[in-house]
Amino acid sequence: MAALRKALHGRFIQPLPFCLGSLRFASSSFKAADLTIERNSAPKPKPDPSKLLFGKQFSDHMLTIYWSEKDGWQAPQIKPFQNLSLHPAASALHYSIELFEGMKAFRGVDNHIRLFRPMLNMERMHRSADRCCLPPFEKAEMLECIRKLVEVDQDWVPQSADASLYIRPTFIGIEPSLGVSRASHALIFVIIGPVGPYFTTGTFNPVSLLADPAFVRACRGGVGAYKMGGNYGPTIAVQSEALKQGCQQVLWLYGDDEQITEVGTMNLFIYWTTESGEKELLTPPLDGIILPGVTRQSLLDLARQWGEFKVTERTITMKELIGGLEAGRILEVFGAGTACVVCPVGSLLYKGQTYQIPTMENGPDLAKRFFKELNDIQYGHKQSDWAPLVV
Repeated sequence: MAALRKALHGRFIQPLPFCLGSLRFASSSFKAADLTIERNSAPKPKPDPSKLLFGKQFSDHMLTIYWSEKDGWQAPQIKPFQNLSLHPAASALHYSIELFEGMKAFRGVDNHIRLFRPMLNMERMHRSADRCCLPPFEKAEMLECIRKLVEVDQDWVPQSADASLYIRPTFIGIEPSLGVSRASHALIFVIIGPVGPYFTTGTFNPVSLLADPAFVRACRGGVGAYKMGGNYGPTIAVQSEALKQGCQQVLWLYGDDEQITEVGTMNLFIYWTTESGEKELLTPPLDGIILPGVTRQSLLDLARQWGEFKVTERTITMKELIGGLEAGRILEVFGAGTACVVCPVGSLLYKGQTYQIPTMENGPDLAKRFFKELNDIQYGHKQSDWAPLVV
């Protein structure tokens, strides 16, 4: 518990509270000390790490924590993996009162299991809960419950440098009513499972992007900065359109000036030479549209620690990107996220024209350096406070 509390905090955006300051919730938080464990009497065989797909296999146990406005938080439970039973009018099903997180646990070269900057996920989950008017909880208590779940199912953490254990904390409103209102019943559940590379093309193969200003992922004043399920469902049709046009992912644009926001479900980075001849790592700012990614924050922190080039968070437009490509100043473009870590971009389809991006031709030295640095921390090659031990 103490090690997890010491996990480094990042500089995530801190929005004003929506519900916590004005409403009183019964029982401020559950406690990890009250956790009960029911062991699965029929454990499943573990899959071959070399054949893992992303999000298709799940471990033997899950964590559940119920809440009601009347009685507050119930004691956390780890129990055999099973289906949920929900009322057909549950508010998560009708009005997307739902949020989730994405985390990973890694089996290191020393056989110890590590998380990666988990408190950043807990902070983001807490902010998303506030935006959904779901009840607050103690972040350290939530993290300790997750740590215990991973400990119980530690045999599911793959012994492979190309695989990990994906952790999906989810928080839903289960109010049995069709009224559009704050849920007075809620459920946190956490499921985990071993995963391989996120993209079927494998690790570090470049992706192609469709940039079409007709499609918008999020807007200012909305919920783009929160990890809610409702942000993701509407992107599937646009992703299908990208595939029809021969692209693998979507470069999301916003506004009349076509601001670049995110790439697929990842944060975007551009490494280029400025007009004044200075090397610069550039990423869009946390202005309410961008999800504050844990990997995003980690790349920014590393780059600033190195101090070898300029690091900037600011608005970037398609005009700037195309101008940089035409002038030969773009060195690398890549996405960053928990699922893929770092993903290079190789081409861009924009208004009927394909632009080749020289990411792979340039190594890609920076993207590979970021990937190796995070990989070394996550798998225990390099000791860091960013990777507290589970067991």
